[in-house]
Formats: sequence, C-alpha cells, structure tokens
Amino acid sequence: MTIVGSWRKLNNHDLRRPLAHLPIQPYTPRMPSRCFFLAVALIFTAPAFAEPPIAELRPVTDDYHGTKITDPYRYFENLSDPAVQTWIKGQADYAQKALHAIPARDRMLARIHELDTSAPYRIRVLRRWDNADLLYLKRLASGNLDKLYFRDGRSDQERLLIDPEQLADPATGKHVALEFCRMSPDKRLVAYGLAAAGSEQTTLHVLDVAAGKDLPDVIDRVESDYTPPFWLPDSQSLVYSRRRKLPAGAPPTEVYNQTRAYLHRLGTNPDKDPVLFGFGRDADTPMAETDFPSLVLPTSSRHAIAKIKHGDANELTLYTAPLETLILPKIPWKKICDVDDQVSDFAVHEDHIDLLTAVGAPRYKVVRTSLVAPDVAAAQTIVPPGDSVIRGLHSARDAMYVSLLDAGLNKILRIQFDKDAKPQAVSLPVNENSGYPVAASADTDGILIATDSWTHRGRIYSYDPKISALTDTKLDPRGKFDDVPDYESTEVMVASHDGVKVPLSIIHKAGLKLDGSHPTLVNGYGAYGHVMSVHFSPTRLAWLERGGVLAFAHVRGGGEFGKEWHHAGQKQTKPNTWKDFIACCEYLVEKRYTSPSKLAGQGGSAGGILIGRAVTARPDLFGAAIISVGCEDMLRMETTTNGVPNIAEFGSTQSLEGFKSLLEMSSFHQVKDGTKYPAVLLVHGINDPRVEPWMSAKMTARLQAATASKKPILFRVDYEAGHGIGSTKKQEEEQLADCWAFLLWQMGEVYKE
Repeated sequence: MTIVGSWRKLNNHDLRRPLAHLPIQPYTPRMPSRCFFLAVALIFTAPAFAEPPIAELRPVTDDYHGTKITDPYRYFENLSDPAVQTWIKGQADYAQKALHAIPARDRMLARIHELDTSAPYRIRVLRRWDNADLLYLKRLASGNLDKLYFRDGRSDQERLLIDPEQLADPATGKHVALEFCRMSPDKRLVAYGLAAAGSEQTTLHVLDVAAGKDLPDVIDRVESDYTPPFWLPDSQSLVYSRRRKLPAGAPPTEVYNQTRAYLHRLGTNPDKDPVLFGFGRDADTPMAETDFPSLVLPTSSRHAIAKIKHGDANELTLYTAPLETLILPKIPWKKICDVDDQVSDFAVHEDHIDLLTAVGAPRYKVVRTSLVAPDVAAAQTIVPPGDSVIRGLHSARDAMYVSLLDAGLNKILRIQFDKDAKPQAVSLPVNENSGYPVAASADTDGILIATDSWTHRGRIYSYDPKISALTDTKLDPRGKFDDVPDYESTEVMVASHDGVKVPLSIIHKAGLKLDGSHPTLVNGYGAYGHVMSVHFSPTRLAWLERGGVLAFAHVRGGGEFGKEWHHAGQKQTKPNTWKDFIACCEYLVEKRYTSPSKLAGQGGSAGGILIGRAVTARPDLFGAAIISVGCEDMLRMETTTNGVPNIAEFGSTQSLEGFKSLLEMSSFHQVKDGTKYPAVLLVHGINDPRVEPWMSAKMTARLQAATASKKPILFRVDYEAGHGIGSTKKQEEEQLADCWAFLLWQMGEVYKE
C-alpha cells in the first residue's frame, strides 16, 4: 500500500468502487464505554417520535427469468420524490431523538472524544525525499479534518500548505475534505483534490507553495479513486483521469462511463486538454466504456504506465510507452499484461516492472519484465509462490519491498535489483508483530514502515538498508492510551458450515472470565479479496475496558488466504461469507465469551451483505446489529451509479445463474413477515456515491414492517456525509457514540462510574 499521493489504501480500501469504506469502520472500530440505558418503553415516551413514519406500499413486480419478484418500495429509488424525502427525514429525526434520549449517550461521546484525541496529533506520510523532506497529512487533536504539511528535512520546520477547515464548498457552504495530494518534482506546486460533504465529487486545484495561493487551474469531475494525478518531470504539466460531462437525461449507470486520461498544461483550458488514454482513443488500446483508465508516471523512470481497471475486478490491463511520447498524436503503447495474466499490483524501477500475479500461484508471486520489450510470459520470478499471501509491491531506489501476510501478520521482504538477488526478511522490533510499507520512493533509499498490533498502537520506523536497521522516526507522538497494558488477542480457527476453517481474531482484557456475560461485537466484511489487517485504535478501549470483547471474522470473500479465499465468497459462492460469519459468532457463544442477547454483528458497504444475511438467516443469534452504508437490495444493485463496476464482484441479473445468486445474497428479499428480528441500526450518508442511500431506506422499511420482536429498527441519516470518506472527526465520533449507545442499550448494559 504505497502511500504516495493517495491515502485511502491505509486501510486497504482500494475500492470503487469496491463499495467499501465504512463510516463505522469494521477494521478500526471506535467504541464507547458501557453506559446505563433505560428500557425501551421509557426511551420512546416523547410524542414527537412515538412511532417512526410508515412507508406507503407501491408494489412493482419484475420478472427475472420466469420468477416474479415484487418490490413494495421501488419508488424509494427516486430520492427526489417529495414523499421519499419526507419519509427519510422523518426516519432520521425519529432515530436521532431515540438515540440522543439514551441516558449515557453523551457520556459515551465524551469518552470517545477523550480517547480519539489522546495524542497531540496523528500523521500519515504521503512522500519522503532523499534529503529527509516530508509531505504528510496531520490531524490535530483539536482539529476536525486532515491538513497537508511539508517539513524541511534540514531544519525540521513544518509548513501548513492546505487547511480544508478554512475552506468550504462555495455552492453549499458544507465542509470539504482532501481527496488526494501530489507535489510537483520541483516542490513548488501541489495538485490536490477537494470534495464536499463526503460526496467524492472531486475538483482538482493547484497550489503555488511559495505564494500560498492557488493557480487559476481548476478541473472538475476528476476520477482519482484508483490513481491520483501525476506530475510530468517539467513540473508544469500533469496527467489525470476525468469523467465525461453527462448528456441530459443520462441514467445513473452511465456516470462512470467513458472516463479518459488527459494531459493538462498549467494555464490552459482543461476542457481542451488532449486525451492520452481512454475509451475510443486508440484502437491499439481497446477497452469497454465501463472501464477505468488512468496513467501512472513512476518516479525516476523514463516510462509511463497506462492502467485499465475493469470495474471492481482485481485483474489489471497494463500498457507502457516512453514518457516523452505522451505529446505525440500516436502514442506507441506496448501491452505489458492483460486480464488473463491475473496481475493485481505493480511497481516500476527504471526500465523494469515487477508484477504481482496469481497465475499458477493462488497466494500470488512476483515476476519481473522489461518495460522496453515487455514479455510477461517470459518474466523472471522474483518472489516464488509460497504459504504466505503476497499483498503489495513498493519500489525504492535500493530495492523492491514486498508486503505479505504470514499467519495473519503482515511482514516485509526486501529484494535488491540485482538479477540473482534473494528475498530477505525485514526484521520488525520486538512486540511489533505487523509492519506495513509506507512512503516508498524510487528516488530514495529505504522505506518508512508503520507497525501495528491488535492491543497497542504501533510506530513509524525508517528502514536503513545500509545497516539493515529500523529507527523510530517519532513522527507520530505517543498518546496516553496507545500502550495500555493487560489486554490480549487470541487467534483461533473456526470450523464453518462445510468444515472449512475460518480465522477469527478475538481481543479482550487479560484474564477474562468466560461466563457468557460479555458484550461482544463481531466485525466482518468478505469482499474484493480485502484483508482485515491487524490494527489498533485507542478508541476501542472504551469497549474493552469494561469487559467487552471485540472479534474480527476473516470470512471467505476476503483475501486472507489469497485468490482462492476471495473466489470462495464471490457470486455463486457468496453464501460462504455470511455462513462463515455465523460460525464465528456461534463459536463465541459456545466458548462462553458471550450469549446471543449480548452479541452484536457489524458490517458495512459490501459487508452489509454479510451482516444483513446473517441477521435474516439467524435472527435468534444476535441481540443487535449495525448495517452501515450497506448493500441490501442486490437485485437492483446494477441499476445504480456504482452497480455496473460491481458486476465483476457480485454478478448480474441478466443471467439466470446471476439472478439466483444475487437473490440469495439480497437481505432485503430475505426478510420474512412475523419474524423476531434483533434490534438493527442502519446508518447512511445521504451523499453516498458508492451505495445508494435508498438501499438502507428500503431495508429499514421492510424490517420495521416485518419484525415481530418489538425491538427498534432505526435509520440514522447524515445529510452532510457520504460513504464515510471525507467525514469530519466530529461526524465520526458522534456516529460511533450513537451506534454503540444503541448496541449496549439493547444488550441491557449498565454504566458504572
């Protein structure tokens, strides 16, 4: 996860649009303290929200390959319908009043804030230079958003470059957040993207560092999710990807169609920028109009890389051409690899490219070929396949650094660029059991490594290849709650429904008595081959310090055991995802960590399939659940803006086989009248570009109409948020307080000072 210009990969959410960044992060949950909660009847006494609004039924019937499916809430899909807006606003007000009426909710929020701001600031390094200059994001304890800083390596003086807290969307006045930042080679300019209120509708700006002011260049509709803009060596031009301006009346499924990569010269009209790569540009580089094309200009290389992301499929198509030829009408692109080569990551060093491929290696291998005359079939194997899962490649000046997953822990290999060099393990400090490469640069020796653990916060180390040693950079100051003792983590393998063993990580206080009494949260995801990595956040102490248990189910559909593990929870095999999750929850009950009334499940985005189907399949197993920005109506997924890119992961209703599997994974269609469902809190940002908010709205209405348990079904709506990306710290903390107040209230937990 090389962090150069984009920081979304910090949590491995390289999504699009794999659905998945979660406002309630399943990988870094921020959890409040145990609180006192009143009974349901006492909570819901205010007449203004005695009952949530009831949705009108307007049935629409579709015929899928001879099977008729009736949707009573199809009209919800028109979010501009005044009746829909009124219903959602009524649900949002109802949920807010109910959640804020929980007696200890405010104390919970205060505890979350105390833990979340326990260090003076947090750093995320974007770029490191040979002279020790640094470009990084910093979020102050007193701040609400990440700000961009540059630090001079000689004087250690830092300069604030971009402060989004001082900016606002000119049209709405809503907050904006940084989507990407890329400094020019001469360090005089910064290309950066801003998006308002979690919308991910990104506009590119260019900052003049010396003047502290923006240049006139402004480009909207920038597509930066997979590849942020790159500067050319002249520091006066950059390449970027841009969505087309939609024709009037175009359906939402065409929003991402015909994206192209452009060349922009500063001071020119971006609407006249030449197309370098994209749909319809060149017969020698064919692509579908639904593909995502982009250009990568590797540091210290004379080659450009053209990349095609085929929706949400991991397999890339790559081309290369000499950098100087980008100005030619006919660019001499040479194909490096195609979908059948199963390449999912790459890194460049001078005239060579290293490729992460799954061909003959379900847990991946690394091969190397020439950029002058690429030949993937004859590529040299640099890291052979083995038991570990290779996750990513990171090119520095001295060597290639490889990230791999070994028995649940992230390790790092170093391979020098000599032809016969052998991989060497980078040794991590004692008690730092997982390390992640960050800020690797092809013009700088060594790398920065961020370590992490389930039970304490890691550090940012600098690796010096000359002496094979790590040094604590002290870039990230220690917080009061980063090293609290007496917590432990346990890794177990749980037999699923078909006997396959599923990894389960369990975190709790040392010496926990297994008597079935502990509030327990189980997180799961299971899509796109994503790995739920070892990580720590001090906010989780608010759950753990009062005897709570946290668990992370590494279910099929993820990438914990490579490509086969991913494909074992995809399309027709998707039921393994929620069945694995259910097995892990049953294990925690069987081993007396908890009991069903004290058990909560959580998932979001693509993980909404997991938790939605777990709740509809086994409502008796859970006391409560959280579904955040979840995919709940999978039969209608491909009709949405982000639906077509996700066909690669979930399938299409256009085939009978696809329809059957999508119906099976669609929680909305599995809700049954008269069933005693657990309490459910559905969470969504109204500006979500990845999962339509009506997905949660439909599921809320269906559960409220169907449940026989009389337990609350609440729909929490944030009108200044999206999929979670770009939310402020205040938004995150308030959402977490609401969510965990809801869960612990439903678990009957009592807060004790």
